[in-house]
Amino acid sequence: MNALKIFAAALLIGCSATASAQTESTASVVRRAKADAQKANAKKNGGVTDRMQSFYEVKTKSDADLQWMRVIYRNLDIKQDKNTCLFYPEEPNQDGQSLFFLIMRLLINNQISAYEYLDGREMFTDQYKVKVKDMLDRYGVIYTNAKGSTEKNPKFAIEDADIPGNEVLSYYIIERYEFDRVSGSVHRSVEALCPVLHRAAEWGGDAVRYPMFWVKLADLRTYLTQQYVFTDDDNNLPRYSYDDYFTRNMYRGEIYKTKNLRNKTLMQLYPDPDDLKHAQDSIEARLASFDKNLWVPSREELQARAEAAEASDSTAVIKNRDEGKSVKRSATNKRAKSKSSSSNKQTKVKTQKTKSTATRSVRARK
Repeated sequence: MNALKIFAAALLIGCSATASAQTESTASVVRRAKADAQKANAKKNGGVTDRMQSFYEVKTKSDADLQWMRVIYRNLDIKQDKNTCLFYPEEPNQDGQSLFFLIMRLLINNQISAYEYLDGREMFTDQYKVKVKDMLDRYGVIYTNAKGSTEKNPKFAIEDADIPGNEVLSYYIIERYEFDRVSGSVHRSVEALCPVLHRAAEWGGDAVRYPMFWVKLADLRTYLTQQYVFTDDDNNLPRYSYDDYFTRNMYRGEIYKTKNLRNKTLMQLYPDPDDLKHAQDSIEARLASFDKNLWVPSREELQARAEAAEASDSTAVIKNRDEGKSVKRSATNKRAKSKSSSSNKQTKVKTQKTKSTATRSVRARK
């Protein structure tokens, strides 16, 4: 009887071990299938996995948490030294590729979406998505249908020499300045960017600007992190990626527009160049000082301000005193010069008076 019980127990243990082994094998098969699927997806998306995409996703802040927000449009020109890393190298090489080459490769492989340039009325919705084929035809870019291209998922092949990277000499970007009451700080971020073609007209003259399309930076971030760029000619080691370049606000660009109800640029609002420059400087100053003006200064800050004011006042007093001394000294010198000149005049007059005017008589000569 006992032998039968022992045999039954052993049989149950063996059955459970077999079931657990089968369960483990099924789970491992599922894990391997998921890993293979992720690798295939990453290869398809240029080495970007779903985990990487989720890591760089930016959650939209709730309007209930935002107390203030301002939208700024900037023009990033190739003439600015801080922006040259966006435009060079003109063709891909061992040092990397320009931002426009990166964007075009992602577009023709259907990895990101582009949106119509609406001149201040940008709408990043499916209704305003750009058809890549129409965009290539519009700007005269030569292309062919790539392998695996379908009607629903079109892909294109373009030679490096046919990508007009040398004509993209500036970018428009949309900045958002947001004050979050939860963190109590102002956050500056780039929402989208637009490559601008500078193409010479057929009849000559200055090059005409053609804003091509908008691309959301959130769609680009996972790909921008993989491209490192040179930001300093004195250091040939690329230490920052394109993502660092935009998130750290390392670019330089002048404000050409702020979001307004009339949808007018600053040049339209301020036709005079001096007024335009003053308006740009005023906007920059308000944006820079907005965060500082939100809070009541502490006792240490007030004391530092008072000391700085006293130091400036003492400097002004010393400067005024020195200027007063110099004024007195110059006045004294002037009086001395005037006296010396008058005395010289007097001596000249006296010598003229003492000079003898008598003439010899004819008798004395004989």
